[in-house]
Amino acid sequence: MWIELRNIHKYYGSIQANCGVNLTIRPGTVHGILGENGAGKTTLMKILAGYSRKTRGAVLIDNSPVNYQTPAQAAKLGIGMLYQDPLDFPLLTVLENFMLGQISGIRNKKRVFAKIFEDMAGALNFSLRPDTLVKKLTIGERQQLEILRLLAQGVRVLILDEPTTGISGEQKKILFQALKKLVGEDKSVVLVSHKLEDVESVCDKITVMKQGSVSGEIKRPFVTHTLLKMMFGTPPVPVSHTRVKPIDCVLELTRVSALGGRAGLKNCSLAVHQGEVVGLAGLEGSGQDVFLRIAAGLKRPSKGSISLQGTNMHGEDYHTFKNRGVAYLPGSRIEQGLIPGLNIAEHVSLQDKKKGFFVNRLHSVQGAKKRIADFRIKAEPESLVESLSGGNQQRLLLSFLPEDPVLLLLDNPTRGLDMESVLWVWEYLHAYSTHNACLVFSSSELDEILTNADRVLVFFDGAVIKDTPTDQTDAHELGRAIAGKA
Repeated sequence: MWIELRNIHKYYGSIQANCGVNLTIRPGTVHGILGENGAGKTTLMKILAGYSRKTRGAVLIDNSPVNYQTPAQAAKLGIGMLYQDPLDFPLLTVLENFMLGQISGIRNKKRVFAKIFEDMAGALNFSLRPDTLVKKLTIGERQQLEILRLLAQGVRVLILDEPTTGISGEQKKILFQALKKLVGEDKSVVLVSHKLEDVESVCDKITVMKQGSVSGEIKRPFVTHTLLKMMFGTPPVPVSHTRVKPIDCVLELTRVSALGGRAGLKNCSLAVHQGEVVGLAGLEGSGQDVFLRIAAGLKRPSKGSISLQGTNMHGEDYHTFKNRGVAYLPGSRIEQGLIPGLNIAEHVSLQDKKKGFFVNRLHSVQGAKKRIADFRIKAEPESLVESLSGGNQQRLLLSFLPEDPVLLLLDNPTRGLDMESVLWVWEYLHAYSTHNACLVFSSSELDEILTNADRVLVFFDGAVIKDTPTDQTDAHELGRAIAGKA
């Protein structure tokens, strides 16, 4: 099945997301789409998958023009897309989710589909139990379920958007083995990613996008320097970070336990200090997310005590923590950080601390323009937040952080961002620590923790099993701890 995109253009109001894109996807290949945030790669894939309508241009399947309006219509033609956050129903079982969208009039439908599911999962080495509730699955397992569901619908061109974000190394290995098996069956895989190591290891060809257009294409063997030049013109310079000696204690947890995630938090005791940058490592759901929400006042512990600059915070709510200098940046930008349906200027209005019934629209627009300029956001004050790329959504969230927090808590602050945006975010964040704010962040990338943190806490099964300065450890040692072998 050959896919060809010809002269694709896409506008969101006055902003052009795609500009004359031409792309050919061959059967039996893994085709990488690489580019910085805002380059237009996800928008292009949404058009291909039927989630978004092109402004103009043509899509051809096996040299014949096609025109479809929805993901369901695209799936009937053999095109399906897997997002960073899989489209599933957490309260249903794995098998019930697998059956969604598949029409069959035969009796004992569950029994028949259970056999189909088990055969397909086994062929791809996916260890999923049909009777498990989806809400109990990891991100990697939910991705596996969505891949099986799409394949069962007859998808022959599978689009994956940043599939290795937030999954374990073992799950990534299983995923890449499955992709190679699929292309061996003459299916096509389109891998959208910002991780050079991923596209270089599994792709047969890479298309690089920049500012809504194709800036270059390259076939295996790949040259990293060439790819970086296509993406950025010149490779970005790494951020220099001078580690500081921690001073006064900011936050202290004593024997804290709480429910949440897969493992909750169990008997956790730790302290963080002014000027310190602390990285939280561990498999997703190992306790670091629960810790961050407790530290922000968003979740109350079931037992134990928590103090902020020597003040007992037991039973206090989020607003009290916030008023005492605690700022929290959530990992889910749209679900928890921003409000879909509202534009940037309206978000600025919500940040206005002035009392009153009426909103000063001119003031909000001016404030939005200043944030857009200061944080280099590719948007306009009237742009809806859901229309922004992940990197621009993150820049917008950063623009709402207070100037002088005592404690800054960040849940995967660079998840899904390209290299240039990651470096920019960390350059901005490190300025806080130079003013004695304490930064605590979680990340699934060990290199990010080792590069940016003074100290790393490794969570396993709800407990901190390793606490060490980053200059006294390495990725191999941290990997063992993450696996519970500290």
